[in-house]
Amino acid sequence: MEGRILYFDRPGKINTDATLTITREMAKELNIKQIVTASTHGMTAKRAWELFQGLDIEIIAVSICASFDDLGWTMTAEERRQLEELGIQVLTSLHTLGDDVNDAFGVLSPNRIVRETLYTFSQGMKVAVEIALMAADAGLLDMSHEIIAVAGSGSGADTAIVLKPAYSRKFKELRIQEILAKPRSG
Repeated sequence: MEGRILYFDRPGKINTDATLTITREMAKELNIKQIVTASTHGMTAKRAWELFQGLDIEIIAVSICASFDDLGWTMTAEERRQLEELGIQVLTSLHTLGDDVNDAFGVLSPNRIVRETLYTFSQGMKVAVEIALMAADAGLLDMSHEIIAVAGSGSGADTAIVLKPAYSRKFKELRIQEILAKPRSG
């Protein structure tokens, strides 16, 4: 079996359309019905919705948790409403791989070890795995099928992976089946 990985020279939102295009192609090829995308203010989820028109694909947007409101990173009620009007489910919850009580005390916990390991691939790889876990834990995924998780570095999308989802408490069952796109650096 041969596959294709799209590598970007640099991370960031400039790669959003290319990442979502390869996601669309692979979703069609693999008959994937659910896409989970990180979307701080809705831009990536809206763009996915535009590009996936005509396909029977459910889009789940995972926004950053409310503890980052002081940094301006949280989705507004209006941004959420706009996504939901398009039929996009929006999930906001505690980050599975960190930013929890352990971080408040500087504890080196298993979720932090997983997080730091995934960062060695890219920020988007860490976020893609994390949002898949979050969506699974929220009961939003069909756990019997593969999904595609889309994330990025900062804003936009530069990473996409096909994975067999798992719940956080069963993390060792999660399988990254294919890497579709990622930045080479960053």
